[in-house]
Amino acid sequence: MVMTGSETPSPPYAQEASDAAETAARLAALDRYAILDTNPEKGFDDIVLLASRICATPVALVSLVAGDRQWFKARVGFDACQTPLSQSVCSYALLQPGLLVIPDLSADPRTCGNVLVTGDPFIRFYAGARLETPEGVALGSLCVIDTQPRPEGLTPEQATSLEALARQVMTLMELRRAQDSLRAVNAGLEAQVVQRTRERNRVWEVSPDLLGVLNADGYFETSNPAWQTVLGYTPEQVAGTVFFDFLHPDDLPRNHSAWDAALLRGEPALSFENRYRHAEGGYRWLSWVAVPEGGKVYCSARDITAEKAQGEELAARTTERDRLWRSAQDIHLVLDPDGRIVSVNPAATTLLGREPGEMVGRPIFDLVLPEDAGVTRDALAHAERDALPSFENRLSHADGSLRWFSWVAAPEGGLIFATGRHISEEKKSAAALAAIEEALRQSQKLEAVGQLTGGVAHDFNNLLTVIKSSTDLLKRPELSEERRVRYIGAISDTVERAAKLTGQLLAFARRQALRPEVFDAAQSVRSIGEMVGTLTGARITVSISVPDEPCYIDADSSQFDTALVNMAVNARDAMNGEGRLSIAVSGAARMPAMRAHAVVPGPFVAVSITDSGSGIAPAELDRIFEPFFTTKGVGQGTGLGLSQVFGFAKQSGGEIMVESTLGQGSTFTLYLPRAECPAGRSEQAAEAEPVTNGMGTCVLLVEDNREVGRFAAETLAELGYSTVWAANADEALAELEKVPFRFEVVFSDVVMPGRDGVDLAREIRRLRPDLPVVLASGYSHVLAREGVSEFELLQKPYSVEELARVLSKAVGRRRRGRLASQT
Repeated sequence: MVMTGSETPSPPYAQEASDAAETAARLAALDRYAILDTNPEKGFDDIVLLASRICATPVALVSLVAGDRQWFKARVGFDACQTPLSQSVCSYALLQPGLLVIPDLSADPRTCGNVLVTGDPFIRFYAGARLETPEGVALGSLCVIDTQPRPEGLTPEQATSLEALARQVMTLMELRRAQDSLRAVNAGLEAQVVQRTRERNRVWEVSPDLLGVLNADGYFETSNPAWQTVLGYTPEQVAGTVFFDFLHPDDLPRNHSAWDAALLRGEPALSFENRYRHAEGGYRWLSWVAVPEGGKVYCSARDITAEKAQGEELAARTTERDRLWRSAQDIHLVLDPDGRIVSVNPAATTLLGREPGEMVGRPIFDLVLPEDAGVTRDALAHAERDALPSFENRLSHADGSLRWFSWVAAPEGGLIFATGRHISEEKKSAAALAAIEEALRQSQKLEAVGQLTGGVAHDFNNLLTVIKSSTDLLKRPELSEERRVRYIGAISDTVERAAKLTGQLLAFARRQALRPEVFDAAQSVRSIGEMVGTLTGARITVSISVPDEPCYIDADSSQFDTALVNMAVNARDAMNGEGRLSIAVSGAARMPAMRAHAVVPGPFVAVSITDSGSGIAPAELDRIFEPFFTTKGVGQGTGLGLSQVFGFAKQSGGEIMVESTLGQGSTFTLYLPRAECPAGRSEQAAEAEPVTNGMGTCVLLVEDNREVGRFAAETLAELGYSTVWAANADEALAELEKVPFRFEVVFSDVVMPGRDGVDLAREIRRLRPDLPVVLASGYSHVLAREGVSEFELLQKPYSVEELARVLSKAVGRRRRGRLASQT
C-alpha cells in the first residue's frame, strides 16, 4: 500500500510517550543486529544497485535510523555514509506501514525545509519501503531518491519490487544475526568442553559424597578427600582398613549378604544404608550406591545422618498429628479430586452422627444439601489448584437435620485436605442480626426515597413550568419573531438542564454509560487547574500539587473532570467565596477502610481537594452523598454534585472519602484504581464529523416506542435519509434478511422488550461485521454494566445535529473502510 498522508496527531503527552517507546524499541533492535558502523557488504550493495536501476533513480540507500542520526549500510549515488536525524526523510517512513512516496520534497510541508532539499544535492523525489523486524519494529528504510520531482511516483511494478528488495535487506540482516549467534554458540560450546573437562577432574576432589573403589579383598584401593571430611579418616587409614571394620556391629549381617551379592553374583546395591564409625567416635548413617565391574566394586556414599534424624522427628510429629486428628472438635476430611472421602476424623460422629467407617468411600455430595452442591463443587475445583479461602455449606446429620459448616482446604499430593467448623449457632445469631439491620435499612431507604422523590418532583416541575409556559406562549397569534426565537431557546435550554439533572441521577445510581479510557490523572488535574481558579473566584487561593511521574487511571475522563469541578464548587460554597483550596494527586498503596468496606489493597491514585471552609457536622457526614441533600439555601444548589462524584467513584471501581472538622475545613479524597501505562500509540482523536445531508442513505431504525419512533423517522427524513422502521430486534433482523445489503447503518434504541439493543448490535456484528450500529439510550443497566466501547452511543435526549453527526460519522467510516479494502 502506498501512503503519502499523515495521521491525526495524538495529544502531546500521549504522542511523546508513544514516540519514546518506539525509539527505545528501535534502538534495542539495532543493538541486537549489531550492524551500525559495520563495513560494506556485497549483498547489501547489490540490493541498492538493483533498487536504483529498477526505479531509475540516481540514488538508492539502505538507511538505518539510530538515536540521533541515520546511517547508510549501503548506498549508490550518495557520498555521505550518514546524516543528522534532522536531515532524515526516512524517519517519516517509520511512522506508517507500507511504502512512503513523496513526489516533490520541496512541496511537502514535512520536507520542504530540509537542507538536502534546499541545498546541495537538491533532492526532489523520495520513495522508501520500511525495514521491519519479524516483530514489527521499524529500523529504517530501503529508499530511492531523485533530483527531479516525479508527480507520477513509482509504477506498480517499481513499488512492488522496492518492497520486495526491502524484505531481502531484512533477510540479509537476519542471516547476519544468525551467523553471529552461531559463532557465539560454537565459542560457548568449546569453552564448555574445556570447563567440563576441568570439572570432571575436580569432582573427585570436591565431591561432598564419599567415593572409592573396593578390591575383591574388601579394601578401598582409592578414596576421595570426602572420607576425611565426613568420617575423619586419611587416605592411608582408609586404604589400610577392610571396610567391614568401619561398620556398626548391628549392620554386619546385612553388609555380608550385600557384599556376596555384588562380588559373587554381580548385583549392584542401590540406596543401601548402613552406619560407619567416625574417627572421633560415634557413627554416621550412609546411603550407598555400589556397582560391581571387573572384579571391583565402584562405590558412592552420601551422609544421611541429618535426614535420619529428621525422619525420626517426623515420625514423632506424625504420632502427635494422629493424636490431634483423633481429638479435634472440627471435622477433618481427606478427599480425592472427585470429592470422594478418603479419610475422616472421629469428630464426624459428634457433629454428624456418623461413624468415620461409614463415610469413607462415599462422595461428600451425599451429605451436602442439594442447593449447596454447586458452591461445593466450585470450591473443590479451586482446592485442587490452590489453598481455598473460607466457604460455607450445609451437611445433613444422621437424624435428618442440617448443620452449617465453614470450610478451608488445600491440595497436597493429589488429594484435598479440608477442615470444617460447625457454625450453625453463629448462623442463627447472624440471621437474627441481619433481620434487625434489614429493618433499619428499609427505614432508611423509605426516608431516602421520600427525599429523592421530593427533590426530583420539585426540580422537574420547575423545568416543566418553563417548557409549558413557553409552548403556551408559542401558540399565541401574531407572535413576533424575536419572541418566538426567545421561547424556543428557553425550551432548548430547559431540556438541556433536564438532561443534566437526569445524568446526575444516573451517576449516583451507577447507571450512566461510561466511556473508560486510560489517561494520566495528574495531567488532567493540571489542565483543569486554571478553570478551577475561574470557578472559585479571585478571593480563593488555589494550589495544585501533582507528581512528576504519570498517574494512569482507567475511567471516563469527562466524568472525572466533572467530579473535580463538582468537588471544587462544593468547596468554594463552603468557604463563602474566600479562603484556600488545595488539589493534590498522589499514589496510594491501599484504599483505607471507609463506610461498609475494609482496607482494599492497591495500587490506587488518590485525588484530594482540601478547603478552609466551614466544615461538615459529624451528623451530616453520612448524608452528604445522598441525592438532593444539601446544606445550602434555596436556589443555591441541587444537591446532586457530590452524588455524581459518589456514583462515578463507585462505578469506576473506586471510592470517595471525606474528612472534616467544623470551623476548619474539609478534605474530599477520590480513590481510583491505578492503571498500567497504555502500550503503544494512543488512538488518534476523531475529527468532528460535519453535519451533512443523508442523500438517501438507507437507515434501519429500531425503536419500540411509537411516538419516539415516529419522531426519529421524521427527523431522519428531514436530514435526507430513507428509513425502514422496526419495532423490535426480531423485526430488525427480519428486515436485514430480506435485502441483505439494503442498509448502510442501523440506529437502535437500547432498552426494548425481549432482546435489547446491545444484544441486537452484537448479533448484527456477527452477521454483518461491516454494518455500523449506532445505539441510543437515556438509561440502561446493560450499558452501565458492560460499557459502550464496542458501538457508537447517542445519549438521550439528543439534538438533530448530534443525530446527523453520529450517523454521518458511522456511514463515512464504513465507506472509507470499503474503499481502503478495494485499494
